Amino acid sequence: METLDKFDRLILNELQSNGRLSNAELAARVGLSAAPCWRRVRVLEQEGFIKGYRAEIDRQKVGLDVLAFVRLDAERNRGDVTRELEAAIRLLPEVIACHYISGTGTFELQVVTKDLNHFSNFARDVLLNLPNVKDLHTSFSLGEVKAGGALPLQL
Repeated sequence: METLDKFDRLILNELQSNGRLSNAELAARVGLSAAPCWRRVRVLEQEGFIKGYRAEIDRQKVGLDVLAFVRLDAERNRGDVTRELEAAIRLLPEVIACHYISGTGTFELQVVTKDLNHFSNFARDVLLNLPNVKDLHTSFSLGEVKAGGALPLQL
C-alpha cells in the first residue's frame, strides 16, 4: 500500500478520535460494509499506518503533576555515542517523548514526575548520568493547552 485513499483516511480519522469503535460502527461512519472495513483496518495495521491502540490517561489523576521539557546537550555528536544515549533514554519510563533536534541541544525530552522534588532527583541522579550527557536545560509546563491531538489527515 503506497497511498491512502478516501476510505483509508476516513478510517484513520475515526480511529484517532475513538480507537474503541466496533468494526460495525466504524464501517457505518465511513460508508463501507463491515467486511471491507475490517480488511482495510487489518491492512493499515500490517503496513504500519496504525501502530497500536491505547488508552489516553490523565497524568494528573494518576499523580504525575509535573511535565518538564528537557533539552539534553551531548558531549559528542558521534553516531555510536548518540545511539548509546538513545538506547538509555528509551529505558526511562519518566521520559514519555524524545526527539533528536536541530539547533541548540541534541535531544528534547518530555518528562513526567510526581512533583518537583522527584523531578529534581531524576534530573540529578539519572539524566545527568546518562552516557555522553554534557548538560541539560529544563522548562516546566504551567498548563496544558492541547495534547494528544489527532494528526491532520487530508480527507
